Amino acid sequence: MAKHAQHQKRMGKPLKILLWILAALVVIVAAALIFVNVYIGKSKPLIEGNVQLSVLDEDVTVTRDENGVPHLEATSDADLYRAQGYVHAQDRLFQMDLARRQASGRLSEVVGAKAIDTDKQFRTFSLRNAAEKSFDTYGDDAKQVLEWYADGVNAFMDEVKDNGKLSYEFKLLGYEPEPWTPIDSLTIGKYMAYDLGGKWTPQAMRHWALNHYSEEKAQDLFITYPENAESIMEANLKNPVQVTGQFDPELLPHEFNGSNNWVVSGDKTKSGMPLLADDPHLGLSTPSIWHQIHLKSPEQNVSGVIFAGIPGIILGHNEKVAWGVTNVGPDVQDLYIEIPNPDDPTQFQYDDEWEQAEVRDETIRVKDEEDVPFEVVVTRHGPIITDIIYEDEKPDAVFSMQWTALEPSNELEAIMDLNKADDWESFETALESFSAPAQNFVFASTDGTIAFKANGKIPIRKKGDAQLPVPGNSSEYGWDGYVPYDELPTLVNPDEGFIATANNEVVDEKYPYHITKFWAQPYRYERIAEVLRDGDDFTAKDMMNLQMDQKNLHAGEFLDSLIGSIEKLDRKGSYTKVLDEMKEWDQVDSADAPQPLIFHKLMKQLPVTMFASDMPADVYEFMPGKPQLTDQFLRSAYKGDPSSWVAEYGGVDQWVFDAFEKTIASLKEEYGDKSEKWKWGDFHQLVFPHPLSGASPILARFLDPKKQPVGGSGITVQAASFKDDGSANHGASWRFVADMDDLSKAYHIVGPGQSGHVKSQWFHDQADDWVRGDFHETVLTGDVKDGHVLTLEAK
Repeated sequence: MAKHAQHQKRMGKPLKILLWILAALVVIVAAALIFVNVYIGKSKPLIEGNVQLSVLDEDVTVTRDENGVPHLEATSDADLYRAQGYVHAQDRLFQMDLARRQASGRLSEVVGAKAIDTDKQFRTFSLRNAAEKSFDTYGDDAKQVLEWYADGVNAFMDEVKDNGKLSYEFKLLGYEPEPWTPIDSLTIGKYMAYDLGGKWTPQAMRHWALNHYSEEKAQDLFITYPENAESIMEANLKNPVQVTGQFDPELLPHEFNGSNNWVVSGDKTKSGMPLLADDPHLGLSTPSIWHQIHLKSPEQNVSGVIFAGIPGIILGHNEKVAWGVTNVGPDVQDLYIEIPNPDDPTQFQYDDEWEQAEVRDETIRVKDEEDVPFEVVVTRHGPIITDIIYEDEKPDAVFSMQWTALEPSNELEAIMDLNKADDWESFETALESFSAPAQNFVFASTDGTIAFKANGKIPIRKKGDAQLPVPGNSSEYGWDGYVPYDELPTLVNPDEGFIATANNEVVDEKYPYHITKFWAQPYRYERIAEVLRDGDDFTAKDMMNLQMDQKNLHAGEFLDSLIGSIEKLDRKGSYTKVLDEMKEWDQVDSADAPQPLIFHKLMKQLPVTMFASDMPADVYEFMPGKPQLTDQFLRSAYKGDPSSWVAEYGGVDQWVFDAFEKTIASLKEEYGDKSEKWKWGDFHQLVFPHPLSGASPILARFLDPKKQPVGGSGITVQAASFKDDGSANHGASWRFVADMDDLSKAYHIVGPGQSGHVKSQWFHDQADDWVRGDFHETVLTGDVKDGHVLTLEAK
C-alpha cells in the first residue's frame, strides 16, 4: 500500500503541473480573447452623442433606426453628401477600401502575391482608367458632390487614425487606408458595370468550340446560330486565339446576375394606387453589397440603397416616385480577333496597315515582395484581354474587348436627378445619363403612373450579332453608334395592369435593334406574370409574399418528360420509389422536401454528363449558358429533333438516365438510402461569406452568419442560386416593396445586416429575416422608431 501511495504521489505531481499549465493556457487564451474583444470593440462606430466635423457648414442629424438604417437630415445638399460619406465610412470603410482596391487592381499591395492574377485582370479591364476618363466629362455640380462625399469619408478616416479606432480589419492586414477621392467612387461604379455587364465569355467559348468540334457540334452550342456570317466564321477559324488557360473562372462575374422587379397599376390593387417591388440578385456577402440610407435636405427627401463608396440613392423612393431595376443583360462587350505585328507586338493590323496600340505601364506593387512589371495594351477597340508577350513564342492572334462601360459615362448625374424626380417625365429625362450597366427600370408614382424602360447604351453593329468574335483588322466591323434613347424598349400604363421583368426577353421579333440572344431562363418572369395576371386587390404584403415564392416552373416544363426517360431505361424498377415521390411533388422548392434536391442535382448533372469529359476542365468551368443549353437540348430532343450532341450520346433517354443514376448515387452516398428523408435544405444552405473568412475557419466562425437551410433556387422568384457544394451565395441582395398609397414608408430586407462591424447589433441581424421573408419598415417622413441620434456638429 505504501508503494502504491508513493506511486500515486509521484504520478500526481506531473498531473498537477499539467493542470497548472492548462490553467495558465486558459488564462492566457481568455486574456487574449478579452484583449481582442476590447480591441475590436474599440473601433465600433459611435451612433449616439456628438462628433465635431470641420468639413460641415451646419450641423447634421444622423438617426439610426431599430434596423440600423441611418436617417440623415441636413440644411443643404453639401452637408448631406458630406455626412453620407462620413456615415458610409463608419459602417463600411473596410468594404469600401477593398472594393476600390479590387476594381483598381491593387489588392496585392495589402494581401500579397496571391492576388497578382486578380490585379492583372482588373487592370486589364481598365475600370479605374474608365473612371478617370468619366470624371473629366462630369459637370461641375456632380464633381462637387463627389468632392463633398470624399470630404466626409476622409473626415472619418482622419478621426479614427488620430484616436486609434481604425477598424480591426486594417490592423489584421497591416495597413492604413489612403485618402478617398472622387475617382474611387466612380471606380466602384464601374465595378458594378463589370459585375452586371458580361457577355464576352460566350463569344470566347464559341470561338474555342469552332476550332475544336465539327461544324454541326459547334453550331449546337449557339443559342441561335448566326445567319449570313461566313466572313466572321472564316476569321474565327483562320485565326484561332488561345482560350484554354487564359481565364480564371473564379474571377469572372456570376453568369446571371439577375433580379426581379414589377409594378402593378391601381386597377389591380386594394388601395387603387400602384405597388412596386424590386429584388436585385447579386452575390450574398458580409457585409451586404448594399447600404440602406435615408437622405433629407431642403432639396430632396429620398430613401433606398447605394453601394458604399458612392453618394446618393441608386434604388428606392422619394415622396412622389419609386423605382427598381433588373439587369437587361444586353450584348455590350464584343471580342475582336486582333493580328499583332510579328516584329512589334504592340502594333496591330487594321485595313492593311500596322496601327500602334496604347501601352499603359501598370506595374503591380506586391506586399513583402518585388514589384511585378505589367503592361496593358489597348487597341482602337479596347484592351487586349489575352496575353500578347511570351518568352518563347508570339501569338498569331489575340482578343481585344470593346465595352460600353470603358467609355466615359455620367451615371452619378443620373442618380442625382432620379433622387429628385417627381413624375415619369422627369424620371425618364434623368435616365438618359445612365449608360452602363444597362438596366430594366420599373417606375411607379403617386399620380398613378406605372412605367418601364430598358435603359443604357446598347451598341449597333456594322456586322454580326455578338455571338462570335469579329475581325479586328477591318473597318467593316465594329460599332456604328447606339440604339437611339427614344427607341429603347419603353412601356407606360399598359392595359394588362402590370409590368414585370426578371432578366427575360423584353422585346419581340418586331423590335428593330439587336439587344441579345442570351436571355436568362424565363421561369421567374413566367411565375411573376402568372400571379399578377390572375390576381386583383393586391396589397404590399402580397408583393412581399411573391418575392418569397418558391414555385418551380422549370420542373413544370421538364419533370414529366425526365421521369418518362428514366422509366424507359429503369428495366429493373430500381428507381420506382424515387420516381413515385417525384410524381407526388407539388413542384415547390421547399427546404424540407426531398424532390427539389433530386431535381436540381439532376439538372446540374446533365451538362456535366454531356460536356465535361469532352473539353478541358477550365473550359467547362468557363463555359457560359450551360442551363440554357441543357434546356435547349431537352426541348428539341423531346420534340423529336435532337441536337448532334444528344444523338451522338445515344439519345435523350440515355443521357437523362445516365445523369439520373449518377445523381442518385451521389445523394445516397451523402444522405443515405432513404430518399424520403432527404431534404433540399440539408444541401441548399444560405451563406453570407465575409471577405476575410476564407483565410481561416476561426475567422469564418466569427465573421460569417451560421449556415441555415433555405428554400427557393436559381429559377424561382425567391432566388437562391447555389454552388456545387450547395452554398446558396447568390440571390436577393435587397428586397424592397413600396406602396404609392403611402410613400411615407417602404419595406426592406438587407441581408445579412446594415453594419460591417462584427460587434454591431446590425452585423447579422437580418440573416434570419432573409430566410423567413420578414421585412422591416423604413420611414421617409415622421419620427424614427427607437432611434439612436448622433449629431455631426460643424466646427
